[in-house]
Amino acid sequence: MSCFDSVDESAHYGASVCLLLDRYRSLLRWEEAGVVELGTGDAAAIAEVVAGLPGLRVHGYDISAAAVERARANIAARGVADRYTVEHGDFFDQADAAGGPAVTTAIANPPYIPAPDGDILMPELWGGVHGNDLLLRLLKAGYDHVVAAVASYADPAATLATATDLGYRVVNFLAMGLDYGRYSGEPKVRDHIRRICAAGRGWTGDDEYVVAVALFSRDPDVPGDRSAQLLGALQLG
Repeated sequence: MSCFDSVDESAHYGASVCLLLDRYRSLLRWEEAGVVELGTGDAAAIAEVVAGLPGLRVHGYDISAAAVERARANIAARGVADRYTVEHGDFFDQADAAGGPAVTTAIANPPYIPAPDGDILMPELWGGVHGNDLLLRLLKAGYDHVVAAVASYADPAATLATATDLGYRVVNFLAMGLDYGRYSGEPKVRDHIRRICAAGRGWTGDDEYVVAVALFSRDPDVPGDRSAQLLGALQLG
């Protein structure tokens, strides 16, 4: 597995997760049972979040042994190994069987590169034909609260419609514009993104797109429904 590196995106993701978890701390009650993470990657961004939120405990899962090794090294270097652990394995097979109190909050920056198949520069970033396969699967996993990245070119309208059908509301979000990088700019991927957007299933500019990190909740005690605003923030071009 190669190493994905996007400084701007990682910084935005980590800062957004930190702000959302902190802002809704008392409502999400993550200090009671911790948080689970789909796809730890190198863990650098979330290690900073754990360091900044002393009550936060995260248990992550990644299917890549190399990523787990890098993650554990970064976590140890940041001094949060007592509150941030990473397991090698499939999140969907193991997260609900982790033991202890039921975890109600999951976080993820899921792969969202859309392409006809996974034969792309970095196959680990493939999110399915429309880019939202992993996010949809996470929303269907049954967690009360999900903090996850949503990309403007990965069929966000279908994602939000599915979330609504599952009883979720978008409580809040933070959006950021990003330039096409090495992976989204690969000709095969770029051409596919153009087709998705032409079909009305995504939005981009000429060389940019938007990623929002959103808090989805199906808990009636957590107020707010900004689904329409999120969809509007993702529309550009």
